[in-house]
Amino acid sequence: MTEAAAAPQRTEDLGRVHLLGLAGVGVSGVARLLQADDVPISGTDGKELPVLDEFRAAGVPVRVGYRAENLDSVEEEAGAPISTVIASSIAAEGNPEHDEARRRGLPILHRSQGLAAVMAGRRGIAVAGTHGKTTTSSMATVLLERAGLSPSFAVGATVAGLGVNAAAGEGEWFVAEADESDGSLLNYRPETAVITNVEADHLDHHGTAEAVHRIFVEFTRRIADGGLLVLCLDDPGAVALLEDVAAELAARDVEVLTYGFSADARLRLHEHRDAPAGTLGQQVLLSGPPAADPERPGEDPGDDEEALLRLTVPGRHNALNAAAAAAVGLRAGVSLAGAAEALGHFQGASRRFDFRGEVDGVAVYDDYAHHPTEVAAVLAAARAAAGEEHAVHVVFQPHLYSRTQLFAAEFAEALAAADTVALLEVYPAREEPIAGVTSELIAEPLFARPTPPSGGVRSREDAVAATVAAAAAGDLVLTLGAGDVTALGADLVEALERRSR
Repeated sequence: MTEAAAAPQRTEDLGRVHLLGLAGVGVSGVARLLQADDVPISGTDGKELPVLDEFRAAGVPVRVGYRAENLDSVEEEAGAPISTVIASSIAAEGNPEHDEARRRGLPILHRSQGLAAVMAGRRGIAVAGTHGKTTTSSMATVLLERAGLSPSFAVGATVAGLGVNAAAGEGEWFVAEADESDGSLLNYRPETAVITNVEADHLDHHGTAEAVHRIFVEFTRRIADGGLLVLCLDDPGAVALLEDVAAELAARDVEVLTYGFSADARLRLHEHRDAPAGTLGQQVLLSGPPAADPERPGEDPGDDEEALLRLTVPGRHNALNAAAAAAVGLRAGVSLAGAAEALGHFQGASRRFDFRGEVDGVAVYDDYAHHPTEVAAVLAAARAAAGEEHAVHVVFQPHLYSRTQLFAAEFAEALAAADTVALLEVYPAREEPIAGVTSELIAEPLFARPTPPSGGVRSREDAVAATVAAAAAGDLVLTLGAGDVTALGADLVEALERRSR
C-alpha cells in the first residue's frame, strides 16, 4: 500500500466484486457492507473458517485455497463476470488470484479502498491512532447506536452487544477504523477524524518515526472542509502533530476538539476512580462543550456541561477512548449526558481485555496488546482490578521480529508490572526471521531487574502449566499479543478446570 490515496469510488461503480482474504476481519466486514448495498460478491480465503459458512448460506460463491482458476470457477457459479477485485494486505502480488486478476486487467482495490467506496455518500467518522482505535471506534459505534442514530460501521474486531465487526445501519453516520500500519488510512476522506495517539510502530513498513508522523499529517489533510478533528491532548505525538497542522486545518474551517486528562483539553476527564479491587470498570467525570445543534450551525452552543462516565471496561486508556467517542457523539448531536449513558453499556470488543473464563476465582482474559505502550496500559488496568493483594500472570507473545528488536527494553519495562511472565517465542506474521532476534531479547532485561517477575521463555505447553501452577483465587491471568497466543485462553481455562477436579 502506498501513501498515495486513490479517490473513493461508489459501490455502484464496482460491479461484481471478488474478495481475496474473505474470512479476515477486515475483508469480511467490507463483504458484509457490500452485500447490504446489493453488490454481488464472491470470495476466496486460504483457510476454511466459520465465517465462510455465513457467506455460503447467503448464496455467495466461496473458495478455499488461492488458485488462478478460482476466478473462472466463481464466474461460472455466479453466471456473471468479475468486475472488481478487493484484496487484503496479505493477498498481494504473488497471490495466484491477485496475479490472475492483474493479468486480466481487472481493477484491484485494497480492502480500505473497498471500504472507502462503501463510505462514500455517508458522513464518515475515521478513527486512527497507533493504539486504541479498535476500542474507540467500537465505543463510538455503540454510542451512536444507543442514541438511536443507527450508524454503519466497520471495526477491526467484533463489537460486544452487536455481534459483528461491520454492518450497514439506516442512519447517515459511518464509523470506520482507519489503519496506519500500511498507510491505508489515507484512502478515507472523513467528515470527522479521531487521532488517539501517534507513536513509532510498524517501522517495518514506515521506516522511521518521522514517516509515521508524516502519514498522520497527510491523514488530517483528508478531513473534509468544515469537518472535525478529535485529538488526544495527553499524547505527546498527537500534540506535536497538532502543532504542525493547526494553521492548515483552521484555513479549511476544520474544527479541532481536544480531549484528555490535561487541564488544557477542551473535553476533559478528571476525578478518575478505578472500580473496587476484584471488579472491572471505572468512573470518571467528563466536562466539555454541549452537543452540536444541526438546526443552528455556528451559534454559541452555551455553557459547558458535565457528565459522569461509569465504564465497565478498565484502565485510564479506556477512559481516554471513551472521551474520544463522546467527542464523536457531540458532533452527531448527542449530549455529554447521553454519551455517558450510552458508554455505560459498552461491554468491549473482541481481544480487548476479553473475558475467557473463571475457575476457582482465577479469571482469564485475552488482549491484543502488542506494543509496549499497550502492554503497559493493559497491565495497569489488570493491576487495578486485581488489587495489591492478588497477582497478575501474563503469557506474552511478541509480534514481529522487527518490533521485538526495536522495543525489547520497552517490553521488559512494561511486563515488569506483572507477577509472573511466560514469554512465548516471537510470532513472525509477515516477516522472515532476523538473526539474533528472539524472545530472549526481552527476557534478559526483564528477568535481570532487581525485583523481577518470576517466569521465563517457555513453550506453549509449559507456559500454560507454569501459569496455572502459580495462579490463586482472586488472581488475573492475561494472554497478550497479536498472534495466535489468543488460543491459549481456552487452554488456560481448561487446565484450571482440570486442576479444580
